[in-house]
Amino acid sequence: MTELLRIVVWRTVAIIFLLLALIGIALPVMPTVPFLLVAAWAGGKGWPVLEQKLLAHPTYGPQIQQWRDHGVVRRTPKVITTLMMAGSWVILSFSPIALWLKFTVIGIMATILLWLWLRPEQIPAATSND
Repeated sequence: MTELLRIVVWRTVAIIFLLLALIGIALPVMPTVPFLLVAAWAGGKGWPVLEQKLLAHPTYGPQIQQWRDHGVVRRTPKVITTLMMAGSWVILSFSPIALWLKFTVIGIMATILLWLWLRPEQIPAATSND
């Protein structure tokens, strides 16, 4: 892959996820920070200026940096995600889709929630003074 093509691909990924994050700011049912994490990651691969702007953002920058450094997910996003998935589960329960698909989606959501709640909620004390 040529250098120019690599940069175009990474910038395209960054733009797509940045747009999804902007939609997430406006729509309460869509997350913002996970999309910003991907946008910053892709920006780091092909658009360092965008990555630095995201990291310097007063609200989202610290969350991106805490995720990168320590895998931290704050409690509020965990609770919001859990509530959104619970709402999705209720809607899915009443939908006419196949039972196997309902169980598959619910299993995926449960796995994601388990993983999410196992993430630390704050920077570990031993490394907070770095």
